Amino acid sequence: MLAANKYPTDYVDACRRRVDLQISTFQGVKGASGIASFEHQYFNNMVLVLDYLFVHRTRALELKDGNPLNEVRVICNSLLQNGGLMGKDSSIKLDPAKSVLGLHVGDEILIDEAAFQRLAKAFFAELERKFM
Repeated sequence: MLAANKYPTDYVDACRRRVDLQISTFQGVKGASGIASFEHQYFNNMVLVLDYLFVHRTRALELKDGNPLNEVRVICNSLLQNGGLMGKDSSIKLDPAKSVLGLHVGDEILIDEAAFQRLAKAFFAELERKFM
């Protein structure tokens, strides 16, 4: 498996622009009828995209201390393997009180626009601190 110890600034910037474009696109159609019920599904899937953009990040650099990179990893695994309920990764020390979204094991994962923006901002900040 590939592993990344660094990401080029232009790649991170392009990924951030891609995420920002998805948010602004959502905001453009938010007022349309029926879109409110789509919000959680959309932003849950955006977390999957955010993680996949940097899927080969080295875990040794990411650490397992409950940082935003870990939080995204656990949320993605929970969405894909735990029926959308927040699961636990015994190798990661994720404390809901210190995490970005405050999800507890067993909580239904329903990420809205504001929550995703907070999570993406924290994710990129942590990524830049450790991988640039």
